[in-house]
Amino acid sequence: MSMPGWKILKIALLVLILGGLYAFAVYKHDEREAIRQAPVALTAACAEKLSRYGLVAGAGYQSPYVLQRTGLVTVTNGYSEDDVRAIQRGCNIIDDTQGRLATDKGRERWNAPRFIRGTHASCNQCHQGVGDKQDADGNRLKGSLSLGASWVMADMYDRFTGLLLPFELRQMQCYINSSNGYKPNIADDVIRDVTAYTRFLSAALGLQIGVSYEEQGVDEIPASFTGKQGDDYIRGEALYKEKCQHCHGPQGHGVEVAGHLVGPAVAGPNAWNMQSRNYFYYVATILPGFICRNMPLGAENTLTNQECRDIAYFISNLPRPAGDKQGPLVALQQQALMRIMPTLLRWTESAMERPAPVPVPGHATIQAPVAAR
Repeated sequence: MSMPGWKILKIALLVLILGGLYAFAVYKHDEREAIRQAPVALTAACAEKLSRYGLVAGAGYQSPYVLQRTGLVTVTNGYSEDDVRAIQRGCNIIDDTQGRLATDKGRERWNAPRFIRGTHASCNQCHQGVGDKQDADGNRLKGSLSLGASWVMADMYDRFTGLLLPFELRQMQCYINSSNGYKPNIADDVIRDVTAYTRFLSAALGLQIGVSYEEQGVDEIPASFTGKQGDDYIRGEALYKEKCQHCHGPQGHGVEVAGHLVGPAVAGPNAWNMQSRNYFYYVATILPGFICRNMPLGAENTLTNQECRDIAYFISNLPRPAGDKQGPLVALQQQALMRIMPTLLRWTESAMERPAPVPVPGHATIQAPVAAR
């Protein structure tokens, strides 16, 4: 082939590749737009909450919650049909981040599991009540990590990084550390939809920008809030077995029954990593505060500050994924522990449960039969 012919072929091949990439980008754009325009099948919790808060498209929005609590009729900017769908999708992401309840799993209607390594992590595990935990009388609960209250503290100072972090960047931290996953693009629909839902919550609850509410964040518990007995692994283990094991499993790996997640992992490959602020050795005050204010479910605020710190200390000594700053050797060590320890513990438990040999006079020692389990 002559040189001019070869150059023409290379140019044609390059144009073909670029054209293919452009066509693929157009296809993905159209697919995303189709998802944005599609009706949203709400989870049961989201259907109840958004109906109770009166989410409808219109020129103005009136909060039933504010009316009930204060007797005042407040009208704020309304929501378009696109806004309503974004809020609905955001609620679904909070309630069911893994998409376990999604009916269209092939298209990932929740569109969030691609940023999470494990199979347990869900926003609702920390931001309970679908981001808006309340008691039976509708009172917002102290230290409950309310998303609405977090939104009104937009551009909040972050003492760990020394930066003013907007809500979108704080979401990214959740995906990277609390979910042991990957950072979404700030323009991704996951960030967009969760932000839309969070802003709606702040309007529905009548919260004011720049005001710090007691349900925002965690009611942290430092050692000075205890009797200063020291954080104790043995006490923490005993408390964990009594208060936590039935939901989170004996090794903290979570409990699943027939595909339904009873309790999420607090250790092992599906838990938060060593760079998360839930990790006791990184921040010793946040996990105890969360436990005291939000656990056990249905019996919140029944544990003492010392008990919460002991449980947090025990949990954080269980193997879990390494974070970004631990390095490859620590990451390898934790991976080995997460795979080897569960097997060793099961063998140990089986050996402890096996009956002792029964001596028979005049005969060789025989093993007592093991009851079927």
